[in-house]
Amino acid sequence: MKRNDYITWDQYFMGIAILSSERSKDPSTRVGACIVNDDNKILSMGYNGAPTGLSDDIMPWGREGENLKTKYPYVCHSELNAILNCPTSVKGARVYVTLFPCNECAKAIIQSGIKEVIYLSDKYHDSDGCRASRMMFDNCGVTYREYEMAGRDIVIKL
Repeated sequence: MKRNDYITWDQYFMGIAILSSERSKDPSTRVGACIVNDDNKILSMGYNGAPTGLSDDIMPWGREGENLKTKYPYVCHSELNAILNCPTSVKGARVYVTLFPCNECAKAIIQSGIKEVIYLSDKYHDSDGCRASRMMFDNCGVTYREYEMAGRDIVIKL
């Protein structure tokens, strides 16, 4: 008889997104993404970080002050990294992401053909960027839903 306490696909893929977020060097916000096709095959993963070739040791990681001395003009978000790092089309896929996408990532999600967003946190829900994301998703037929926590802990010792 097979076991029946295995994790669901949603739990599995959100777990991959959460684990991916642990690669981020950002001291304040770590975000991960996992793109999956209709056959539940992982197409790509990403996390927020410096673009390839830009040393994350020399770039600023602060959130306050003059724009060019903060992380904001330099960091690639997890969703964009996952889309750009994918060796194949993501058209029709879904993305699991630990933070609801900003408006810039929403544009990349829409343009790449991703059809569903499953997010863990929506802490910037009332920001203009997230309002714009929802408006674009609604108008372009991209569905989105909050991930439902299962209340289950899985410990990975690395």
